[in-house]
Amino acid sequence: MKYLTLHLLFITAIQRLCCADVTNLPVEDRKALLDASRFHEVRATSNLPSAILALCDGGGDGKLAEPGQKWNATCVITDPSLPGKRLIWAAVGGEYYVVHYERGGIDHSFHILVAKLTKVDAKPKVLWRAVGGPLKDYAAFLGALRTGKLHDS
Repeated sequence: MKYLTLHLLFITAIQRLCCADVTNLPVEDRKALLDASRFHEVRATSNLPSAILALCDGGGDGKLAEPGQKWNATCVITDPSLPGKRLIWAAVGGEYYVVHYERGGIDHSFHILVAKLTKVDAKPKVLWRAVGGPLKDYAAFLGALRTGKLHDS
């Protein structure tokens, strides 16, 4: 039992480290995100570029389940064809993409990805990643951002 507990703690720590691409949101980008008028929410993966979806999956196949759809929410894979992550919502504002998704498994977690994709760049740039509780919408994200309720380390 002791080894199992140690193993689970190790897995959780590694997962957190693997997601920590950026630990500080640049001031210029923070200002852009706080201007809610420039963003509109999307609630389908089909409304996001595949390159942005791939960032949510750590460069994998970019599969995220649609909000409310079936997905592998636990460590027990019941259907290998289903993704292990599910979109909650996303917001797009010009070159900025904010994606809020959940990741299943023993450490069910809620993630925020902020990326920038310009028309001249082939690949998006990760600006910031954070973990926090489920956020209902972009307004809730802004509240959590302002009050420091998102963890990015």
